[in-house]
Amino acid sequence: SLYEMNGATALSANAINFTVHSRNAVSCELLLFRHKETEPFAVLPFPERYRIGDVYSMIVFNLNAKDFEYAYRMDGPYDPEAGLIFDKTQILLDPYAKAVTGQSVWGEKPSQFSPYRGRVVLNNFDWGTAVRPLLPMRELIIYELHVRGFTMHHSSGVKHPGTFSGLREKIPYLKELGINAVELMPIFEFDETGSLRSYNGQDLIDYWGYNSVSFFAPNTSYCSSIEYNREGTELKQLVKTLHENGIEVILDVVFNHTAEGNEQGSFFSFKGFDNNIYYMLTPDGKYYNYSGCGNTLNCNHPIVQRMILDCLRYWVTTYRIDGFRFDLASILGRNEDGSPMSKPPLLQSLAFDPILGKTKLIAEAWDAGGLYQVGSFPSWNRFAEWNGRYRDDIRGFLKGDTDTAAVAAQRITGSADLYDPQTRGHNASI
Repeated sequence: SLYEMNGATALSANAINFTVHSRNAVSCELLLFRHKETEPFAVLPFPERYRIGDVYSMIVFNLNAKDFEYAYRMDGPYDPEAGLIFDKTQILLDPYAKAVTGQSVWGEKPSQFSPYRGRVVLNNFDWGTAVRPLLPMRELIIYELHVRGFTMHHSSGVKHPGTFSGLREKIPYLKELGINAVELMPIFEFDETGSLRSYNGQDLIDYWGYNSVSFFAPNTSYCSSIEYNREGTELKQLVKTLHENGIEVILDVVFNHTAEGNEQGSFFSFKGFDNNIYYMLTPDGKYYNYSGCGNTLNCNHPIVQRMILDCLRYWVTTYRIDGFRFDLASILGRNEDGSPMSKPPLLQSLAFDPILGKTKLIAEAWDAGGLYQVGSFPSWNRFAEWNGRYRDDIRGFLKGDTDTAAVAAQRITGSADLYDPQTRGHNASI
């Protein structure tokens, strides 16, 4: 079906399918660019007969996937109080882009006004006989790390510091430590220069990556070389080698907000396709901010639910990822008006999805809006939780707070007061 083909897909050596959807747009244009050029070499309006419902889809022939980048322009109503802010002049990144160009060298700010464009990915990676370890949850020893920070210092001794390849070089060290899972801090495409500012003469950037630009694409500046249309090869090689060494890969994923910010923020993707669908908006069209980052993704709207589910399935099937840790996961359980839900549709869908059936799901069970759900996160016995109470109570015990020995013992032995073994099993507390 057309909807299953969201994004840009190579159908043959010279035929590319482009599919995108918008509930409220009235027209759509496809823009094709040469590498590093600021002006498109072609602007192709979608004919009305190439639209079915809210889906725009067409095949462009005589187009080599290696020769171009793409983006969209959408036209539609402008009514900010209703959350409609269409602007037919804005160049928009495909929300389903599998590779993103525009910011590939760490710390170098793109020169273009609208830097983000999609690329077509050629999936020709050979996984060989490598299989996912499928370790029992209770046996995991998880090492959380930052891909760049882990090998950036010269003492790491790697040939490609600060990259997926650099991390791959350190697998023998990880095995020496005795860990069997790595939890990678955000590796989805993000722009570390997006909030660039100076302090005491030093440029400060968004080092951590909790500000997603695209949910389907690996961060290009974590690659040791520009991959263009083989996007993801270096990351896939890392995952393959980790698996060959019995180490699982968990991704820290940020579905609670995007890098577009609030009314004063950027306008490069979701705002231009369906602002009032992708984001939680107040009755007067402003942005709810349960993330503390300017906007909040409208996770339980059916369209956004579908995107998140599509995304996680993609990472499991294409990159063979073993698990996900959901940043500020309580937002994923908020209704479209921000109120907490007892049975959030998104979380229930993730818990029972067949493709994610063997995938580990881990919640950071709080958000910046004060919704604290440690011990009570809607789980369907599938979600584990970062046990923030463990951190707090052990910290109090170690620094000598009074009357903390009993609660520290309870935390060390599994926090049965928070996670009833009868209802949550023995794998809920991390």
